[in-house]
Amino acid sequence: MSTIVKICGLTTADTLEAAVEAGADMVGFVFFPASPRHLDIDFADALGRQVRSRAAKVALTVDADDDLLDAIVEQLRPNWLQFHGSESPERVRSIKRIYGLPVMKAIAVAGPDDLAVLPDYAAVADRILFDARPPKDATRPGGLGTAFDWKLLDGVDVKLPFLVSGGINAGNVAEALRVTRAHGVDVSSGVETSPGEKDPDLIRDFIRAARAA
Repeated sequence: MSTIVKICGLTTADTLEAAVEAGADMVGFVFFPASPRHLDIDFADALGRQVRSRAAKVALTVDADDDLLDAIVEQLRPNWLQFHGSESPERVRSIKRIYGLPVMKAIAVAGPDDLAVLPDYAAVADRILFDARPPKDATRPGGLGTAFDWKLLDGVDVKLPFLVSGGINAGNVAEALRVTRAHGVDVSSGVETSPGEKDPDLIRDFIRAARAA
């Protein structure tokens, strides 16, 4: 399969258009108030209609309740649900059954012990995202621009297509893919000029570099 490129945390029509036109496979919308990339449902609906069928729409939530998930699915009509919190494997399985949508589960990585949960999530998710574990005082679980040691994934048998994220940008995406042998990459802060402020040129540069890798 070709490298999957996901641009996450899109908040404006022009940056979304840059991502889609440059060939992003997946575009992510964040529904988490603590994030500078948080969207309200109505604006996310407008962005979703802009995407049409040109890329897969991914709704990212953090320990979301059923009411929020209901609203997201009804208005955005995402192609994927992404869980970036402490959702249990049982919760992931339940949500998949309720909505009938494929699920991507993020696993926070700082050391080898963090990979112990992988088999349980790989059994219920459709895709795994390995991201850097945030510091203890962080207010959000991702999008912080820090990387984990990619060599930790050496020899890990995921049994699913997986993506890597955290501290990846156009300058190091080729190395991230080479070391991890990931099926794809997910970028947010690596295409921003400041938290939540994405740059169309950085988006295009990143996608070009990921494709070249």
